[in-house]
Amino acid sequence: MKIIDWYIFKKFIGTFVYAISLLIIIVIIFDISENIEDFLKGNAPLKSIIVDYYINFIPYFINLFVYLFTFISVIFFTSKMAGNTEIIAILSSGVSFLRMLRPYLMAAILLGIVSFYLGNFLIPRTNEIRRDFKNKYMGNLVKDKGKNLHLQIEKGVFVYVESFNNKVNTGYKFTLEKFDKQQLTYKLNAERIEYDSTISKWKIINYVERNIDSLHESLVRGKEIDTVINLKPTDLYKIKEDFEVMNLWELREHIRSEYLKGSASVTSYEVEMHKRLASPVAIIVLTFIGVALASRKVRGGIGMHLGLGIAITFSYIMFMQISTVFATYGNLHPAIAAWLPNIIFSILGVYLIIKAPK
Repeated sequence: MKIIDWYIFKKFIGTFVYAISLLIIIVIIFDISENIEDFLKGNAPLKSIIVDYYINFIPYFINLFVYLFTFISVIFFTSKMAGNTEIIAILSSGVSFLRMLRPYLMAAILLGIVSFYLGNFLIPRTNEIRRDFKNKYMGNLVKDKGKNLHLQIEKGVFVYVESFNNKVNTGYKFTLEKFDKQQLTYKLNAERIEYDSTISKWKIINYVERNIDSLHESLVRGKEIDTVINLKPTDLYKIKEDFEVMNLWELREHIRSEYLKGSASVTSYEVEMHKRLASPVAIIVLTFIGVALASRKVRGGIGMHLGLGIAITFSYIMFMQISTVFATYGNLHPAIAAWLPNIIFSILGVYLIIKAPK
């Protein structure tokens, strides 16, 4: 990298760090004012508020606003360079516009790698601590899925539970059925099931067990039996936005498991996974758009560039939210929903780079 590359690179990263730091301070102040009543009601210790909640709160908000403030940072310092005729001087010295984009690309890739690491590995761990704090002092994150729960726990093995109480890990009106090529071979009915976490087994209470083959059928009744079933209590109740504590590999495994069970909520997990992969790329796309917009010296200066830049960024965020809704509640494929904004804005970025001053 040459001197001009380091100059642009340091301007980019320095402006971003300064802008995101100011945002974090403002967000924390507003969050304290909003949640202080919950902290007091829950008798949350000051050390837990600072260490468990707010220290782990910072990576989440950095990653949430990373592409917005990347774009604003690019617009801000590039517009200042254009206003001081630095861009004209660079291009007049024989450096091509595409060559000038190299330090921008390197800084955007660095921020993209940081965003990928934060979103897929660090934030799930910090969210785990933060959610434990919220669950303990601010409100219960567990919600029953409702009644009449149907699950496929293995290939050809289906479970039905009329209702489940997550506080005592007890399900009522339980049925387990095994099929071999659409032929019922085994059926277990029970009045209730209870999960014993100490031995990781289910206790089946007041059950009727039927074994069926082509020649005869046997029936067994019993009061109580302990058994191992490929079923966890968490399969029978919902933890609000539980994907927040899953890293990329855990999320992929959870999606595979939800597909096997025929869960209706699998789409939301797929959307989340593809968004985690698409967001770092959005940093690069928005960086190029920002350079192309701000490198031209115009009347109105930084104000004009910032206004246009913020409008484009919020249109990107709105487009992302709309595509997410269509994927979650419509027929749009989750991968298309996550990547479509990047594709559309990449086309816009190429057009703006072509039209940028050379």
